[in-house]
Amino acid sequence: MVGTATTPPTTTGSAAGQITEPSVLPGGSGTATTSGAPVPTPAGTTSTGPVPTGAGAVPAGLQKFYGQTLAWGPCASYATDAAATSLYGDPNIQCARLTVPLAYSNPTGQTVSMGVLRKVATDRSARIGSLVTDPGGPGSSGMEWLASYVVGDTAADAGAAQKTVAGLNQKFDLVGIDPRGIGSSLPAVQCQTDAEKDKTFATDTRSRNQADVDAANALTKQIVSECLANTGKAQGIDSKTFFANIGTRDVAQDLDVLRAVLGDSKLSYLGFSYGTQIGWEYAEQFPKNVRAILFDGVEAPNVDPASSALGQQKGFETAFQNFAAYCATSSPGCALGTDPSKALAIFQGLVRPLLDKPLALAGGRTLTFASAITGVTWGLYFTQFQTALAQGLLALKAGDGRILMQLADSYNGRDAQGHYSNEQEAFNAVRCVDGPRKTDPAEVTKFNAAVAAAGPFGATGDPAGAIFDICALWPVPPTTLPHTLHISGLPKTLVVSTTGDPATPYQDGVDLAQQINATLLTVKGVRHTSYLSNGLSCVDDIGNAYLESLTLPTAAPTCS
Repeated sequence: MVGTATTPPTTTGSAAGQITEPSVLPGGSGTATTSGAPVPTPAGTTSTGPVPTGAGAVPAGLQKFYGQTLAWGPCASYATDAAATSLYGDPNIQCARLTVPLAYSNPTGQTVSMGVLRKVATDRSARIGSLVTDPGGPGSSGMEWLASYVVGDTAADAGAAQKTVAGLNQKFDLVGIDPRGIGSSLPAVQCQTDAEKDKTFATDTRSRNQADVDAANALTKQIVSECLANTGKAQGIDSKTFFANIGTRDVAQDLDVLRAVLGDSKLSYLGFSYGTQIGWEYAEQFPKNVRAILFDGVEAPNVDPASSALGQQKGFETAFQNFAAYCATSSPGCALGTDPSKALAIFQGLVRPLLDKPLALAGGRTLTFASAITGVTWGLYFTQFQTALAQGLLALKAGDGRILMQLADSYNGRDAQGHYSNEQEAFNAVRCVDGPRKTDPAEVTKFNAAVAAAGPFGATGDPAGAIFDICALWPVPPTTLPHTLHISGLPKTLVVSTTGDPATPYQDGVDLAQQINATLLTVKGVRHTSYLSNGLSCVDDIGNAYLESLTLPTAAPTCS
């Protein structure tokens, strides 16, 4: 899954962002609906009342949702993993549930809820309004991400990003969201148990012969059936209807309800990675309700998922080559050697033997090829991870797979107690309705060959086969399609795009800025997203000025 900026991985295996292919795009097609009585109003939400003054026009039939009052309270009960538990006890943050329709085409039917976390502005006399944030994914918890920036740091010990966030918090109520199906929202996408996920994530997908291909597709089909069987069951919500209404099109509508309920006439929004898709989908649906949107690490609306996946594979291959150069010169005893041109062959010699003989770990787990590649790919996301990745490969060379497994666990959302977040499951559920999918075996085989060629560091070396992506077997059709944005009435926005971003290519940011006539901030470097995440004062200063005062550079700015 596409993740966002975060801190370097630790040995705790705490959840972070994700990899795989990013989801894409909006457009519009019909969605499945369901009838029946609404489910009970979730705890943390009060009954509806008048729509807040200044909330703007309310779409027909949605007055009760736009008029609800959030019951802010302690956050502890919203925690879904160990990391959130350690953060959500802080008394300076508040949480609530936002009630929204299961299907906007049927607003009198069943409802679902979004988890919302906020830290109120510290200077109420200078308050601008709310700044709603999303860190990416799809699948990452915006509540947990925001809490990680605003909880437990003092002016003395806070890092550069925390201090920048604290500055924003003087004038904004900072708001983090768990979009529908994600994190603490109800229902959450739920497919497999923790033990089943351990097995799934460790499975090496092979294509040596038809039996391998059939086994891979059978596992995917099984996971889809588990998602259908388990999601929404506790809330009495039909999983197929829920999946038909979980896409970014629907999240953008939820965001407008939240804007009104927060009392803001215009939305101020900060989106990273997949969060940029929420941003431009919102801008397309509600251009007149936008005050400011900062996009960082863009997923372009006119790029189909297959092209996006290939672009990402190329990006990570470049990141691997950059890492090999760093390792050769800056990491003593580099496991890839001192000649970067030979690094790929050496790397394949380290990881491909795991296909036949996984490396035993403590507690009965094993480091498989799949787990090793996941850990390495996550280590390529940010330059801050290079030291950990170099150590992990050196340890693998010595027969120790613990560090790479810790990196893989961080990517997969597995904590030290063996509990997984639902990030990966939600990622699939959202991306599968956010763009078209490939279902023709010949096309799938050709595509898989192209992916292996684009990113050979992660390839098994097997001949390509018709192994389907989970979206090919997903039980509901896409609700959005790739297209070029044509938006009227949108105020000036800011796009941040990094030249060496492995997960969201620089050109996607250029394209989005052109489509919506936004200011493009080019950041030179190799990292995934740049605002608030790398201590880059040039980027942070431009972003802060835009969000706080709507001030933008007069010329195309560049930071490095």
